[in-house]
Amino acid sequence: MIDVHAHVVLEGVLGCAGHYGPELGTGPEGRPRFRVGDYVLDGVNYRDSPFMDVGLRLAMNDRLGIELQVLSPNPITYFHHVEADIAAGFCRWHNDEMAAIVAGHPDRFRGFAQLPMQDVDAAAVELRRAVGDLGLVGAYIGTDFGTTFDDPRLDALWETAVSLDVPVFIHPAPAGIDGPLRDPRIRNYDLDLSLGFLYEETLAIAHLVYGRVLERHPTLDVCLSHGGGAAAFMRGRLQHQGATRPWARHDPVDFAAGLRRMWFDQHVHDDAALDLLTAAVGEDRLVVGTNLAGWDAPARAEEIPYVTAYDANARRLLRL
Repeated sequence: MIDVHAHVVLEGVLGCAGHYGPELGTGPEGRPRFRVGDYVLDGVNYRDSPFMDVGLRLAMNDRLGIELQVLSPNPITYFHHVEADIAAGFCRWHNDEMAAIVAGHPDRFRGFAQLPMQDVDAAAVELRRAVGDLGLVGAYIGTDFGTTFDDPRLDALWETAVSLDVPVFIHPAPAGIDGPLRDPRIRNYDLDLSLGFLYEETLAIAHLVYGRVLERHPTLDVCLSHGGGAAAFMRGRLQHQGATRPWARHDPVDFAAGLRRMWFDQHVHDDAALDLLTAAVGEDRLVVGTNLAGWDAPARAEEIPYVTAYDANARRLLRL
């Protein structure tokens, strides 16, 4: 099984974003804490978990039947909204550390590159370095970095990914950690990790399709986390919107076709939702994602919705 959705926390990048951290330590009450800028994640011990311990990660992968895993940045430390030079430096350091872990276990791991998305030109340069010099297999970015996905300024990044023949994986950051907190209600009951992600993923897809990004870059491969949020559920309504609203009336957008051009992990926690997603995009556009060791990760292999076609899809997506 190939897993394309698995975050890491790298010991070697702690403190590499200046006063933003990241910082792993102990709070006054004796519990572990992870600080990123003004945000503190309380009670999570990354250091003694598969997030940071490669041996524990490999053991968990073995239990789950994961033979190859693509490691990705922790969305909490995207740093998409800090000063561009700090972000660029952190991304370079992070990608070097990521490549070192992959090099230590080349038969078990691949790695995605973190990019300083607040400076698109710097992001393109770093992607070229991370793929060409470090051997990472694609870009891994958030959904909120000061512009929308249909902005022509992002064409430099899309063109770089196409020229390198690598995919771009899109995964949101929790609201208010790496970007503005637009609605404090989303923090209630940790809804930023479910409803918040769904909103961001659906918004990203809508801009990519309505903005004709994939039409301008017909060989660009984009993969969305968590089944693409609500896009499959809203396919009919978004298809109608792309044909009838004033901005589309004279040049309609085929939303359903645009959706089928993307890739999605199957990390949706519901058989009916996965059936809906499969019907909307086709089984050949789905890959396995586990969010290994995260709050919503599977504990047993039987909890991973899996068909063998997903591995062939992942090999196509990752150019393996």
